[in-house]
Amino acid sequence: MTEDIIIQISNKIKEKRKAKGITIQELADRAEVSKGLISQIENNRTVPSLLVLINIIKALRLDMNEFFNEIDQQTQSAKVIIKQKAAYQEFEKEPAKGFIYKRVLTKNVKNFPVDIVLLELKKGAHRSQTVKTDAYEYKYIIKGTVEYLIDNEKYVLEEGDSLFFDGRLGHKPRNIGPDNAQILVVYFFLDNDK
Repeated sequence: MTEDIIIQISNKIKEKRKAKGITIQELADRAEVSKGLISQIENNRTVPSLLVLINIIKALRLDMNEFFNEIDQQTQSAKVIIKQKAAYQEFEKEPAKGFIYKRVLTKNVKNFPVDIVLLELKKGAHRSQTVKTDAYEYKYIIKGTVEYLIDNEKYVLEEGDSLFFDGRLGHKPRNIGPDNAQILVVYFFLDNDK
C-alpha cells in the first residue's frame, strides 16, 4: 500500500467512527484492540494489520466493498491529478460549530504525506480550546478575515494573506469578519520518528 492510501484509510476510519457517534474506546472494544492502537491508526502513526483493519471495518458495521471503493487508488506515478469540486469529501476534524472541512487531496510527496483541505469558517465561528496537529500547516485566506491564536500570539489574516507554522503549537482560528471565511489548508505531516 502506498502512504497516501494508508492516510486515506486512517482518515476514513476516523470520519466513519465520528459520524456514527462512536468513541475511540467503544471502537477499540468492538474491534478487540487497544484504545491506543485505534488512536495511532486514526492519526497515521501506525499501519494496521489486515486482520485489525477488517475487525475495525466490521466493528464500524461498514460494508467492506463500500469502504474500499471510496479509497482513491491513483498510482504514485500519476503526473497530473484532477479532482472535481464535487468529489471533495466533507469531514469533521475536531468537533467545532461553524467549521466545515472538505478534503481536496491526500498525497504522498517524496515519502511525506500531504493533506490539502478547504476550511470554511461560518460567521463568528471559533474554538473554545486550542488544538495541536502532528504536521506543519500552511493556511491561505481565500476570503474573509481570520484571527489565529498560535502559542498565545494573535495574528490577523485577511483575503490573500497566508501563514505557515508548526501545528504542534497550540492554535485556534476565529472568524472575526462580517461574513463566512474560506481557507486553503495544507498539512505537511511530520516524520513519526522525530
